[in-house]
Amino acid sequence: MKNYFRLLQFLKDHKKLFFIAIFLMAISSFFEGFQFTLIVPLMDRIFTNQPIVLPQQVPGFVRDIVDTLNQTDRTKLFWMMPLGVFLILFLKNFIGFWYGYIMNSISQRVIQDIRNRLYDKILSLSLDYFSVKRSGELISRITNDVLLVENAISYGTTDMFRQPLTILIFVAIIFMTYAKAAFIIFLIFPLIAIPMSQIGRKLRKLSKSTQENMADINSHLLETITGIRVVKAFCAEEHEIKKMEGQNREFYKLKMKAIKRFLLINPLTEMMGAVCGIIMIVWLGKEVMEGKLSTGVFILFFGSFMSLISPIKKISNVNAITQQALAANERIYEVLDAKPTVVERPSANVLPVMKDKISLEQVFFQYDAESGLVLKDINLEIKKGELVAIVGPTGTGKSTLASLVPRFYDSTKGAVKIDGINLREVSFTSLRGQIGIVAQETILFNDTVKNNIAYGHRGATQSQIEEAAKKAYAHQFIIKMPKGYETVVGDRGFRLSGGEKQRISIARAILKNPPILILDEATSHLDSESEKYVQEALDKLMQGRTVIAIAHRLSTIKKADKIVVLEHGRIVGMGKHDQLLQTCNLYSRLYQTQFQE
Repeated sequence: MKNYFRLLQFLKDHKKLFFIAIFLMAISSFFEGFQFTLIVPLMDRIFTNQPIVLPQQVPGFVRDIVDTLNQTDRTKLFWMMPLGVFLILFLKNFIGFWYGYIMNSISQRVIQDIRNRLYDKILSLSLDYFSVKRSGELISRITNDVLLVENAISYGTTDMFRQPLTILIFVAIIFMTYAKAAFIIFLIFPLIAIPMSQIGRKLRKLSKSTQENMADINSHLLETITGIRVVKAFCAEEHEIKKMEGQNREFYKLKMKAIKRFLLINPLTEMMGAVCGIIMIVWLGKEVMEGKLSTGVFILFFGSFMSLISPIKKISNVNAITQQALAANERIYEVLDAKPTVVERPSANVLPVMKDKISLEQVFFQYDAESGLVLKDINLEIKKGELVAIVGPTGTGKSTLASLVPRFYDSTKGAVKIDGINLREVSFTSLRGQIGIVAQETILFNDTVKNNIAYGHRGATQSQIEEAAKKAYAHQFIIKMPKGYETVVGDRGFRLSGGEKQRISIARAILKNPPILILDEATSHLDSESEKYVQEALDKLMQGRTVIAIAHRLSTIKKADKIVVLEHGRIVGMGKHDQLLQTCNLYSRLYQTQFQE
Protein backbone atom coordinates (compact mmCIF):
# COMPACT_ATOMS: atom_id res chain seq x y z
CA MET A 1 0.00 0.00 0.00
CA LYS A 2 2.89 2.34 0.82
CA ASN A 3 4.30 1.73 -2.65
CA TYR A 4 0.90 2.56 -4.21
CA PHE A 5 0.68 5.86 -2.31
CA ARG A 6 4.20 6.70 -3.50
CA LEU A 7 2.99 6.06 -7.04
CA LEU A 8 0.06 8.44 -6.51
CA GLN A 9 2.46 11.09 -5.17
CA PHE A 10 3.44 11.75 -8.78
CA LEU A 11 -0.05 13.26 -9.20
CA LYS A 12 0.50 15.77 -6.39
CA ASP A 13 1.53 18.65 -8.65
CA HIS A 14 -1.49 18.11 -10.90
CA LYS A 15 -4.23 17.56 -8.30
CA LYS A 16 -6.41 20.46 -9.51
CA LEU A 17 -6.70 18.97 -13.00
CA PHE A 18 -7.12 15.51 -11.48
CA PHE A 19 -10.13 16.56 -9.35
CA ILE A 20 -11.72 18.24 -12.40
CA ALA A 21 -11.35 14.95 -14.28
CA ILE A 22 -12.92 13.01 -11.37
CA PHE A 23 -15.87 15.42 -11.32
CA LEU A 24 -16.40 14.96 -15.07
CA MET A 25 -16.15 11.17 -14.64
CA ALA A 26 -18.94 11.28 -12.05
CA ILE A 27 -21.23 13.22 -14.43
CA SER A 28 -20.41 10.87 -17.33
CA SER A 29 -21.16 7.82 -15.14
CA PHE A 30 -24.49 9.34 -14.13
CA PHE A 31 -25.51 9.82 -17.78
CA GLU A 32 -24.38 6.28 -18.60
CA GLY A 33 -26.74 4.88 -15.97
CA PHE A 34 -29.54 7.33 -16.73
CA GLN A 35 -29.60 6.47 -20.44
CA PHE A 36 -30.20 2.86 -19.46
CA THR A 37 -33.37 3.72 -17.55
CA LEU A 38 -34.96 4.93 -20.81
CA ILE A 39 -35.44 1.24 -21.68
CA VAL A 40 -38.36 1.07 -19.25
CA PRO A 41 -40.73 3.61 -20.89
CA LEU A 42 -39.51 2.49 -24.32
CA MET A 43 -40.42 -1.17 -23.75
CA ASP A 44 -43.48 -0.85 -21.47
CA ARG A 45 -45.22 2.35 -22.51
CA ILE A 46 -44.23 2.88 -26.16
CA PHE A 47 -43.76 -0.58 -27.72
CA THR A 48 -46.24 -2.70 -25.71
CA ASN A 49 -48.60 0.05 -24.39
CA GLN A 50 -48.54 -1.60 -20.96
CA PRO A 51 -48.16 0.12 -17.55
CA ILE A 52 -44.81 0.05 -15.84
CA VAL A 53 -45.03 -2.48 -12.99
CA LEU A 54 -42.55 -2.25 -10.11
CA PRO A 55 -42.18 -4.28 -6.94
CA GLN A 56 -43.89 -2.71 -3.92
CA GLN A 57 -40.69 -1.74 -2.10
CA VAL A 58 -39.31 1.19 -4.13
CA PRO A 59 -38.35 4.76 -3.07
CA GLY A 60 -41.17 7.31 -3.18
CA PHE A 61 -39.62 9.53 -5.88
CA VAL A 62 -39.20 6.47 -8.15
CA ARG A 63 -42.91 5.64 -7.64
CA ASP A 64 -43.81 9.26 -8.55
CA ILE A 65 -41.77 9.12 -11.78
CA VAL A 66 -43.37 5.80 -12.76
CA ASP A 67 -46.89 7.15 -12.10
CA THR A 68 -46.17 10.18 -14.31
CA LEU A 69 -44.88 7.97 -17.13
CA ASN A 70 -47.89 5.66 -16.84
CA GLN A 71 -50.22 8.65 -17.21
CA THR A 72 -48.36 10.26 -20.16
CA ASP A 73 -49.67 9.67 -23.68
CA ARG A 74 -47.51 7.04 -25.49
CA THR A 75 -47.38 9.14 -28.69
CA LYS A 76 -45.98 12.08 -26.77
CA LEU A 77 -43.43 9.77 -25.15
CA PHE A 78 -42.53 8.37 -28.57
CA TRP A 79 -41.53 11.82 -29.89
CA MET A 80 -39.77 12.82 -26.66
CA MET A 81 -37.66 9.65 -26.51
CA PRO A 82 -35.30 10.24 -29.52
CA LEU A 83 -34.54 13.77 -28.38
CA GLY A 84 -33.83 12.58 -24.81
CA VAL A 85 -31.59 9.73 -26.02
CA PHE A 86 -29.63 12.04 -28.35
CA LEU A 87 -29.18 14.71 -25.67
CA ILE A 88 -27.98 12.23 -23.04
CA LEU A 89 -25.59 10.49 -25.47
CA PHE A 90 -24.19 13.85 -26.61
CA LEU A 91 -23.57 15.06 -23.06
CA LYS A 92 -22.07 11.71 -21.98
CA ASN A 93 -19.64 11.58 -24.93
CA PHE A 94 -18.78 15.29 -24.76
CA ILE A 95 -17.90 15.00 -21.08
CA GLY A 96 -16.16 11.63 -21.70
CA PHE A 97 -13.91 13.25 -24.31
CA TRP A 98 -12.82 15.98 -21.91
CA TYR A 99 -12.11 13.78 -18.89
CA GLY A 100 -10.18 11.39 -21.16
CA TYR A 101 -8.19 14.29 -22.60
CA ILE A 102 -7.47 15.72 -19.15
CA MET A 103 -6.35 12.35 -17.73
CA ASN A 104 -4.04 11.75 -20.69
CA SER A 105 -2.65 15.26 -20.28
CA ILE A 106 -2.00 14.52 -16.59
CA SER A 107 -0.29 11.21 -17.42
CA GLN A 108 2.01 12.87 -19.97
CA ARG A 109 2.88 15.63 -17.50
CA VAL A 110 3.60 13.03 -14.81
CA ILE A 111 5.85 11.05 -17.17
CA GLN A 112 7.65 14.26 -18.08
CA ASP A 113 8.10 15.01 -14.36
CA ILE A 114 9.38 11.49 -13.58
CA ARG A 115 11.86 11.51 -16.47
CA ASN A 116 13.13 14.94 -15.44
CA ARG A 117 13.42 13.88 -11.80
CA LEU A 118 15.23 10.66 -12.72
CA TYR A 119 17.66 12.46 -15.04
CA ASP A 120 18.29 15.21 -12.48
CA LYS A 121 18.87 12.58 -9.80
CA ILE A 122 21.21 10.48 -11.94
CA LEU A 123 23.35 13.51 -12.77
CA SER A 124 23.45 14.52 -9.09
CA LEU A 125 24.75 11.13 -7.91
CA SER A 126 28.42 10.58 -7.13
CA LEU A 127 30.73 8.60 -9.39
CA ASP A 128 30.79 5.61 -7.06
CA TYR A 129 27.08 4.99 -7.84
CA PHE A 130 27.93 4.41 -11.50
CA SER A 131 30.58 1.87 -10.58
CA VAL A 132 27.83 -0.49 -9.33
CA LYS A 133 24.97 0.44 -11.72
CA ARG A 134 25.05 -0.37 -15.42
CA SER A 135 24.27 2.40 -17.89
CA GLY A 136 21.70 0.24 -19.70
CA GLU A 137 19.91 -0.45 -16.43
CA LEU A 138 19.60 3.27 -15.67
CA ILE A 139 18.37 3.94 -19.21
CA SER A 140 15.74 1.21 -18.72
CA ARG A 141 14.43 3.03 -15.63
CA ILE A 142 13.91 6.22 -17.65
CA THR A 143 12.35 4.49 -20.67
CA ASN A 144 10.69 1.12 -20.01
CA ASP A 145 9.76 1.54 -16.33
CA VAL A 146 8.37 5.03 -16.87
CA LEU A 147 6.10 3.77 -19.68
CA LEU A 148 4.53 1.26 -17.28
CA VAL A 149 3.79 4.08 -14.84
CA GLU A 150 2.27 6.04 -17.73
CA ASN A 151 -0.12 3.13 -18.40
CA ALA A 152 -1.12 3.03 -14.75
CA ILE A 153 -1.92 6.75 -14.70
CA SER A 154 -3.49 7.27 -18.14
CA TYR A 155 -5.62 4.09 -18.13
CA GLY A 156 -5.27 2.61 -14.67
CA THR A 157 -6.04 5.71 -12.61
CA THR A 158 -8.87 6.71 -14.98
CA ASP A 159 -10.55 3.33 -14.60
CA MET A 160 -9.72 3.18 -10.90
CA PHE A 161 -12.09 6.12 -10.37
CA ARG A 162 -14.37 5.91 -13.42
CA GLN A 163 -15.42 2.26 -13.09
CA PRO A 164 -16.31 2.35 -9.35
CA LEU A 165 -18.50 5.41 -10.08
CA THR A 166 -20.21 3.48 -12.89
CA ILE A 167 -20.69 0.48 -10.61
CA LEU A 168 -22.25 2.71 -7.92
CA ILE A 169 -24.72 4.14 -10.48
CA PHE A 170 -25.85 0.71 -11.68
CA VAL A 171 -25.98 -0.69 -8.13
CA ALA A 172 -28.21 2.26 -7.18
CA ILE A 173 -30.51 1.51 -10.17
CA ILE A 174 -30.68 -2.17 -9.19
CA PHE A 175 -31.57 -1.39 -5.56
CA MET A 176 -34.16 1.22 -6.55
CA THR A 177 -35.70 -1.19 -9.06
CA TYR A 178 -35.85 -4.37 -6.96
CA ALA A 179 -34.01 -4.24 -3.62
CA LYS A 180 -34.99 -7.80 -2.65
CA ALA A 181 -33.27 -9.32 -5.67
CA ALA A 182 -30.21 -7.10 -5.39
CA PHE A 183 -28.43 -9.41 -2.95
CA ILE A 184 -27.28 -11.44 -6.00
CA ILE A 185 -24.78 -8.61 -6.60
CA PHE A 186 -22.94 -9.54 -3.43
CA LEU A 187 -22.30 -13.05 -4.78
CA ILE A 188 -20.25 -11.83 -7.70
CA PHE A 189 -17.74 -9.59 -5.91
CA PRO A 190 -16.00 -12.16 -3.68
CA LEU A 191 -16.07 -14.76 -6.46
CA ILE A 192 -14.18 -12.36 -8.72
CA ALA A 193 -12.08 -10.47 -6.15
CA ILE A 194 -10.30 -13.51 -4.63
CA PRO A 195 -8.81 -14.96 -7.86
CA MET A 196 -8.11 -11.45 -9.18
CA SER A 197 -6.02 -10.53 -6.15
CA GLN A 198 -3.97 -13.73 -6.51
CA ILE A 199 -3.40 -13.05 -10.22
CA GLY A 200 -2.40 -9.45 -9.37
CA ARG A 201 0.24 -10.55 -6.85
CA LYS A 202 1.75 -12.99 -9.34
CA LEU A 203 1.72 -10.34 -12.08
CA ARG A 204 3.66 -7.95 -9.86
CA LYS A 205 6.45 -10.50 -9.33
CA LEU A 206 6.55 -11.37 -13.02
CA SER A 207 6.56 -7.70 -13.99
CA LYS A 208 9.57 -6.97 -11.77
CA SER A 209 11.48 -9.90 -13.31
CA THR A 210 10.48 -8.74 -16.81
CA GLN A 211 11.71 -5.20 -16.14
CA GLU A 212 15.02 -6.49 -14.76
CA ASN A 213 15.40 -8.65 -17.85
CA MET A 214 14.70 -5.62 -20.07
CA ALA A 215 17.43 -3.74 -18.18
CA ASP A 216 19.83 -6.59 -19.05
CA ILE A 217 18.85 -6.30 -22.73
CA ASN A 218 19.35 -2.52 -22.69
CA SER A 219 22.75 -2.92 -21.03
CA HIS A 220 23.82 -5.52 -23.58
CA LEU A 221 22.68 -3.32 -26.47
CA LEU A 222 24.52 -0.29 -25.08
CA GLU A 223 27.73 -2.24 -24.45
CA THR A 224 27.86 -3.92 -27.86
CA ILE A 225 26.85 -0.83 -29.88
CA THR A 226 29.33 1.49 -28.12
CA GLY A 227 31.97 -1.26 -28.22
CA ILE A 228 31.27 -2.33 -31.81
CA ARG A 229 34.95 -1.92 -32.81
CA VAL A 230 36.00 -4.45 -30.16
CA VAL A 231 33.19 -6.86 -31.12
CA LYS A 232 34.29 -6.80 -34.77
CA ALA A 233 38.00 -6.84 -33.96
CA PHE A 234 37.59 -10.11 -32.01
CA CYS A 235 35.01 -11.59 -34.44
CA ALA A 236 32.61 -11.86 -31.50
CA GLU A 237 29.42 -11.11 -33.47
CA GLU A 238 28.09 -14.66 -33.18
CA HIS A 239 28.79 -14.79 -29.44
CA GLU A 240 26.98 -11.48 -28.84
CA ILE A 241 24.05 -12.53 -31.07
CA LYS A 242 23.63 -15.76 -29.09
CA LYS A 243 23.81 -13.82 -25.83
CA MET A 244 21.10 -11.44 -27.06
CA GLU A 245 18.96 -14.36 -28.26
CA GLY A 246 19.21 -15.94 -24.81
CA GLN A 247 18.14 -12.71 -23.09
CA ASN A 248 15.29 -12.25 -25.57
CA ARG A 249 14.16 -15.85 -25.01
CA GLU A 250 14.07 -15.30 -21.25
CA PHE A 251 12.14 -12.05 -21.75
CA TYR A 252 9.64 -13.90 -24.00
CA LYS A 253 9.04 -16.59 -21.36
CA LEU A 254 8.45 -14.07 -18.59
CA LYS A 255 6.23 -11.94 -20.82
CA MET A 256 4.10 -14.93 -21.87
CA LYS A 257 3.61 -15.96 -18.24
CA ALA A 258 2.33 -12.47 -17.49
CA ILE A 259 0.13 -12.41 -20.62
CA LYS A 260 -1.40 -15.79 -19.69
CA ARG A 261 -2.46 -14.48 -16.30
CA PHE A 262 -3.63 -11.17 -17.77
CA LEU A 263 -5.83 -13.00 -20.30
CA LEU A 264 -7.40 -15.11 -17.53
CA ILE A 265 -9.08 -12.01 -16.08
CA ASN A 266 -11.77 -11.56 -18.78
CA PRO A 267 -13.08 -15.14 -19.00
CA LEU A 268 -13.10 -15.55 -15.21
CA THR A 269 -15.08 -12.33 -14.76
CA GLU A 270 -17.54 -13.15 -17.52
CA MET A 271 -18.17 -16.71 -16.34
CA MET A 272 -18.91 -15.55 -12.80
CA GLY A 273 -21.24 -12.88 -14.19
CA ALA A 274 -22.95 -15.44 -16.43
CA VAL A 275 -23.68 -17.74 -13.46
CA CYS A 276 -25.29 -14.87 -11.56
CA GLY A 277 -27.18 -13.82 -14.70
CA ILE A 278 -28.68 -17.30 -15.13
CA ILE A 279 -29.86 -17.28 -11.51
CA MET A 280 -31.48 -13.90 -12.10
CA ILE A 281 -33.29 -14.98 -15.29
CA VAL A 282 -34.73 -18.05 -13.61
CA TRP A 283 -35.89 -16.11 -10.54
CA LEU A 284 -37.12 -12.80 -12.00
CA GLY A 285 -38.34 -14.28 -15.30
CA LYS A 286 -40.97 -16.16 -13.34
CA GLU A 287 -42.21 -12.89 -11.79
CA VAL A 288 -42.50 -11.31 -15.26
CA MET A 289 -44.53 -14.27 -16.48
CA GLU A 290 -46.85 -13.89 -13.45
CA GLY A 291 -47.32 -10.13 -14.11
CA LYS A 292 -45.60 -9.05 -10.90
CA LEU A 293 -42.89 -7.28 -12.89
CA SER A 294 -43.14 -5.51 -16.27
CA THR A 295 -40.85 -6.48 -19.14
CA GLY A 296 -39.15 -3.08 -19.24
CA VAL A 297 -38.36 -3.18 -15.52
CA PHE A 298 -36.97 -6.71 -15.87
CA ILE A 299 -34.76 -5.63 -18.79
CA LEU A 300 -33.58 -2.59 -16.78
CA PHE A 301 -32.74 -4.78 -13.76
CA PHE A 302 -31.07 -7.50 -15.82
CA GLY A 303 -29.28 -5.01 -18.09
CA SER A 304 -28.01 -2.99 -15.12
CA PHE A 305 -26.72 -6.14 -13.49
CA MET A 306 -24.94 -7.32 -16.65
CA SER A 307 -23.58 -3.78 -17.13
CA LEU A 308 -21.64 -4.30 -13.89
CA ILE A 309 -19.54 -6.99 -15.58
CA SER A 310 -17.67 -4.58 -17.90
CA PRO A 311 -16.53 -2.14 -15.17
CA ILE A 312 -15.62 -5.06 -12.89
CA LYS A 313 -13.49 -6.53 -15.71
CA LYS A 314 -11.86 -3.17 -16.23
CA ILE A 315 -11.11 -2.86 -12.51
CA SER A 316 -9.54 -6.32 -12.66
CA ASN A 317 -7.42 -5.19 -15.61
CA VAL A 318 -6.55 -2.04 -13.68
CA ASN A 319 -5.28 -4.24 -10.86
CA ALA A 320 -3.02 -6.06 -13.31
CA ILE A 321 -1.74 -2.80 -14.85
CA THR A 322 -1.25 -1.30 -11.39
CA GLN A 323 0.76 -4.31 -10.19
CA GLN A 324 3.10 -3.90 -13.16
CA ALA A 325 3.37 -0.17 -12.44
CA LEU A 326 4.10 -0.81 -8.76
CA ALA A 327 7.01 -3.05 -9.71
CA ALA A 328 8.28 -0.28 -12.02
CA ASN A 329 7.64 2.29 -9.29
CA GLU A 330 9.91 0.39 -6.88
CA ARG A 331 12.73 0.49 -9.45
CA ILE A 332 12.16 4.20 -10.14
CA TYR A 333 12.27 5.04 -6.43
CA GLU A 334 15.45 2.98 -6.04
CA VAL A 335 17.10 5.72 -8.12
CA LEU A 336 15.15 8.65 -6.65
CA ASP A 337 15.95 7.50 -3.09
CA ALA A 338 19.66 7.00 -3.79
CA LYS A 339 21.87 9.41 -1.84
CA PRO A 340 25.01 10.92 -3.36
CA THR A 341 28.08 10.22 -1.25
CA VAL A 342 29.74 13.48 -2.31
CA VAL A 343 27.45 16.42 -1.51
CA GLU A 344 27.79 20.17 -1.56
CA ARG A 345 27.10 21.83 1.77
CA PRO A 346 24.08 24.18 1.81
CA SER A 347 26.28 27.07 2.92
CA ALA A 348 29.28 26.16 0.73
CA ASN A 349 31.85 28.91 0.24
CA VAL A 350 33.24 30.09 -3.06
CA LEU A 351 36.81 28.84 -3.51
CA PRO A 352 39.15 31.71 -4.48
CA VAL A 353 41.48 31.16 -7.44
CA MET A 354 44.43 29.03 -6.33
CA LYS A 355 47.42 31.08 -5.23
CA ASP A 356 49.71 28.70 -3.33
CA LYS A 357 49.24 24.92 -3.30
CA ILE A 358 47.10 21.79 -3.30
CA SER A 359 47.68 19.56 -0.27
CA LEU A 360 46.57 16.05 0.61
CA GLU A 361 46.94 15.47 4.36
CA GLN A 362 46.90 11.94 5.77
CA VAL A 363 44.39 10.85 3.11
CA PHE A 364 42.85 7.38 3.17
CA PHE A 365 40.23 6.23 0.66
CA GLN A 366 38.10 3.18 -0.08
CA TYR A 367 35.13 2.76 -2.45
CA ASP A 368 33.24 0.37 -0.17
CA ALA A 369 33.81 -2.29 2.45
CA GLU A 370 34.54 -4.94 -0.19
CA SER A 371 37.20 -2.93 -2.05
CA GLY A 372 39.33 -2.28 1.04
CA LEU A 373 41.63 0.75 1.24
CA VAL A 374 42.69 2.02 -2.19
CA LEU A 375 44.77 4.94 -0.84
CA LYS A 376 46.65 4.80 2.47
CA ASP A 377 48.11 7.70 4.40
CA ILE A 378 48.77 9.98 1.42
CA ASN A 379 50.65 13.18 2.26
CA LEU A 380 51.39 15.33 -0.77
CA GLU A 381 51.92 19.00 -1.63
CA ILE A 382 51.52 20.34 -5.18
CA LYS A 383 52.68 23.94 -5.47
CA LYS A 384 51.18 26.41 -7.90
CA GLY A 385 52.74 26.05 -11.36
CA GLU A 386 54.26 22.64 -10.64
CA LEU A 387 53.99 19.63 -12.94
CA VAL A 388 53.54 16.60 -10.69
CA ALA A 389 53.66 13.16 -12.32
CA ILE A 390 51.99 10.20 -10.61
CA VAL A 391 53.40 6.81 -11.56
CA GLY A 392 52.96 3.24 -10.39
CA PRO A 393 51.74 -0.21 -11.42
CA THR A 394 48.22 -0.70 -12.73
CA GLY A 395 45.51 -0.62 -10.03
CA THR A 396 47.60 1.15 -7.44
CA GLY A 397 45.27 4.17 -7.06
CA LYS A 398 46.74 6.78 -9.44
CA SER A 399 43.42 7.82 -11.03
CA THR A 400 41.67 7.67 -7.65
CA LEU A 401 44.21 10.06 -6.14
CA ALA A 402 43.74 12.53 -9.01
CA SER A 403 39.92 12.21 -8.71
CA LEU A 404 40.02 13.49 -5.12
CA VAL A 405 41.11 16.97 -6.28
CA PRO A 406 37.89 17.82 -8.22
CA ARG A 407 35.93 16.00 -5.47
CA PHE A 408 34.63 13.24 -7.70
CA TYR A 409 35.14 11.25 -4.49
CA ASP A 410 35.65 12.30 -0.87
CA SER A 411 38.48 10.85 1.14
CA THR A 412 37.46 8.30 3.76
CA LYS A 413 39.89 9.91 6.18
CA GLY A 414 42.11 12.99 6.02
CA ALA A 415 41.63 16.20 4.03
CA VAL A 416 42.23 17.55 0.55
CA LYS A 417 42.87 21.32 0.57
CA ILE A 418 43.60 24.18 -1.80
CA ASP A 419 45.41 27.10 -0.16
CA GLY A 420 44.51 25.61 3.22
CA ILE A 421 40.75 25.48 2.48
CA ASN A 422 39.14 22.06 2.88
CA LEU A 423 37.43 21.14 -0.40
CA ARG A 424 34.39 19.80 1.49
CA GLU A 425 33.58 23.40 2.46
CA VAL A 426 33.49 24.91 -1.06
CA SER A 427 30.95 24.81 -3.88
CA PHE A 428 31.34 22.37 -6.77
CA THR A 429 31.14 25.18 -9.31
CA SER A 430 33.95 27.26 -7.79
CA LEU A 431 36.15 24.15 -7.37
CA ARG A 432 35.57 22.33 -10.66
CA GLY A 433 35.55 25.64 -12.54
CA GLN A 434 39.28 25.84 -11.77
CA ILE A 435 40.09 22.33 -13.01
CA GLY A 436 40.51 21.03 -16.56
CA ILE A 437 40.70 17.30 -17.29
CA VAL A 438 42.13 15.52 -20.34
CA ALA A 439 41.79 11.74 -20.05
CA GLN A 440 42.88 8.70 -22.08
CA GLU A 441 39.28 8.00 -23.07
CA THR A 442 38.03 11.14 -24.78
CA ILE A 443 34.30 11.70 -24.40
CA LEU A 444 32.69 13.69 -27.20
CA PHE A 445 28.96 14.20 -27.64
CA ASN A 446 26.87 13.63 -30.77
CA ASP A 447 26.95 17.33 -31.55
CA THR A 448 28.92 19.79 -33.66
CA VAL A 449 32.66 20.29 -33.31
CA LYS A 450 31.92 23.84 -32.17
CA ASN A 451 29.58 22.75 -29.35
CA ASN A 452 31.96 20.01 -28.21
CA ILE A 453 34.80 22.53 -27.84
CA ALA A 454 32.50 25.04 -26.12
CA TYR A 455 30.98 22.41 -23.80
CA GLY A 456 30.58 24.01 -20.37
CA HIS A 457 31.45 27.40 -21.87
CA ARG A 458 28.35 28.12 -23.98
CA GLY A 459 28.98 31.85 -24.16
CA ALA A 460 32.21 31.42 -26.13
CA THR A 461 32.43 33.31 -29.42
CA GLN A 462 33.44 31.70 -32.71
CA SER A 463 36.82 33.46 -32.61
CA GLN A 464 37.51 32.16 -29.07
CA ILE A 465 36.62 28.63 -30.14
CA GLU A 466 38.85 28.82 -33.22
CA GLU A 467 41.72 30.25 -31.17
CA ALA A 468 41.47 27.34 -28.71
CA ALA A 469 41.38 24.88 -31.63
CA LYS A 470 44.51 26.46 -33.17
CA LYS A 471 46.40 26.12 -29.85
CA ALA A 472 45.33 22.48 -29.73
CA TYR A 473 46.52 21.92 -33.34
CA ALA A 474 42.93 21.01 -34.28
CA HIS A 475 41.95 23.97 -36.49
CA GLN A 476 43.59 22.60 -39.65
CA PHE A 477 41.71 19.30 -39.71
CA ILE A 478 38.45 20.90 -38.53
CA ILE A 479 38.23 23.34 -41.44
CA LYS A 480 38.71 20.41 -43.85
CA MET A 481 35.62 18.66 -42.49
CA PRO A 482 32.37 18.85 -44.57
CA LYS A 483 30.83 21.67 -42.53
CA GLY A 484 33.88 22.83 -40.62
CA TYR A 485 33.04 23.72 -37.03
CA GLU A 486 29.36 22.87 -37.66
CA THR A 487 30.16 19.22 -38.53
CA VAL A 488 28.45 16.71 -36.24
CA VAL A 489 31.11 14.32 -34.86
CA GLY A 490 28.81 11.31 -34.35
CA ASP A 491 28.12 9.25 -31.25
CA ARG A 492 31.15 9.47 -28.92
CA GLY A 493 33.07 11.17 -31.78
CA PHE A 494 32.80 8.02 -33.91
CA ARG A 495 33.70 9.88 -37.14
CA LEU A 496 37.02 11.14 -35.78
CA SER A 497 40.38 9.46 -35.27
CA GLY A 498 41.80 9.04 -31.78
CA GLY A 499 44.25 11.92 -32.27
CA GLU A 500 41.52 14.23 -33.61
CA LYS A 501 39.26 13.46 -30.65
CA GLN A 502 42.08 14.17 -28.21
CA ARG A 503 42.90 17.51 -29.83
CA ILE A 504 39.23 18.59 -29.65
CA SER A 505 39.26 17.54 -25.98
CA ILE A 506 42.41 19.61 -25.42
CA ALA A 507 40.81 22.59 -27.23
CA ARG A 508 37.88 22.26 -24.82
CA ALA A 509 40.29 22.44 -21.86
CA ILE A 510 42.17 25.40 -23.41
CA LEU A 511 38.92 27.32 -23.88
CA LYS A 512 38.03 26.70 -20.24
CA ASN A 513 41.46 28.10 -19.28
CA PRO A 514 41.67 26.40 -15.86
CA PRO A 515 44.53 27.12 -13.43
CA ILE A 516 44.67 23.42 -12.47
CA LEU A 517 44.99 20.63 -15.03
CA ILE A 518 44.61 16.87 -14.56
CA LEU A 519 46.07 14.69 -17.34
CA ASP A 520 45.58 10.96 -17.59
CA GLU A 521 48.30 10.49 -20.19
CA ALA A 522 46.38 11.46 -23.29
CA THR A 523 48.93 10.12 -25.80
CA SER A 524 49.21 6.52 -24.60
CA HIS A 525 46.86 5.03 -27.24
CA LEU A 526 47.86 7.14 -30.24
CA ASP A 527 50.04 6.50 -33.27
CA SER A 528 53.32 8.39 -33.46
CA GLU A 529 52.06 11.13 -35.83
CA SER A 530 48.92 11.83 -33.76
CA GLU A 531 51.00 11.68 -30.58
CA LYS A 532 53.31 14.39 -31.90
CA TYR A 533 50.46 16.84 -32.46
CA VAL A 534 48.69 15.93 -29.21
CA GLN A 535 51.91 16.24 -27.19
CA GLU A 536 52.60 19.67 -28.67
CA ALA A 537 49.03 20.70 -27.86
CA LEU A 538 49.43 19.40 -24.30
CA ASP A 539 52.68 21.31 -23.89
CA LYS A 540 50.86 24.53 -24.79
CA LEU A 541 47.96 23.62 -22.50
CA MET A 542 50.30 22.98 -19.53
CA GLN A 543 52.10 26.29 -19.76
CA GLY A 544 51.57 28.39 -16.63
CA ARG A 545 49.26 25.85 -14.98
CA THR A 546 49.42 23.50 -12.00
CA VAL A 547 49.42 20.04 -13.57
CA ILE A 548 48.72 16.61 -12.08
CA ALA A 549 49.66 14.02 -14.70
CA ILE A 550 49.04 10.29 -14.44
CA ALA A 551 52.12 9.53 -16.48
CA HIS A 552 53.11 6.62 -18.70
CA ARG A 553 55.50 8.45 -21.01
CA LEU A 554 59.11 9.20 -20.12
CA SER A 555 58.92 12.58 -21.88
CA THR A 556 56.22 13.74 -19.45
CA ILE A 557 57.98 12.23 -16.43
CA LYS A 558 61.31 13.89 -17.17
CA LYS A 559 59.66 17.30 -17.38
CA ALA A 560 57.94 16.84 -14.00
CA ASP A 561 58.96 19.05 -11.09
CA LYS A 562 57.99 16.17 -8.79
CA ILE A 563 57.32 12.48 -9.42
CA VAL A 564 55.10 10.59 -6.96
CA VAL A 565 55.52 6.80 -6.99
CA LEU A 566 52.53 4.77 -5.75
CA GLU A 567 52.46 1.11 -4.77
CA HIS A 568 49.44 -0.60 -3.20
CA GLY A 569 47.90 2.81 -2.46
CA ARG A 570 50.95 4.18 -0.61
CA ILE A 571 53.59 6.71 -1.66
CA VAL A 572 56.86 4.76 -1.82
CA GLY A 573 58.94 7.41 -3.54
CA MET A 574 58.93 11.12 -4.36
CA GLY A 575 61.41 13.30 -6.20
CA LYS A 576 62.86 13.97 -9.66
CA HIS A 577 63.63 11.36 -12.28
CA ASP A 578 67.39 11.00 -11.71
CA GLN A 579 67.00 10.99 -7.94
CA LEU A 580 64.30 8.27 -7.96
CA LEU A 581 66.36 6.01 -10.23
CA GLN A 582 68.89 5.86 -7.37
CA THR A 583 66.57 5.77 -4.35
CA CYS A 584 63.34 3.97 -5.40
CA ASN A 585 63.51 0.33 -6.50
CA LEU A 586 59.93 0.34 -7.84
CA TYR A 587 60.56 3.44 -9.95
CA SER A 588 63.75 1.90 -11.30
CA ARG A 589 61.84 -1.25 -12.33
CA LEU A 590 59.06 0.82 -13.95
CA TYR A 591 61.71 2.76 -15.86
CA GLN A 592 63.27 -0.45 -17.16
CA THR A 593 59.94 -2.05 -18.14
CA GLN A 594 57.49 0.77 -19.00
CA PHE A 595 58.94 4.25 -19.30
CA GLN A 596 61.87 3.81 -21.69
CA GLU A 597 61.02 5.06 -25.19
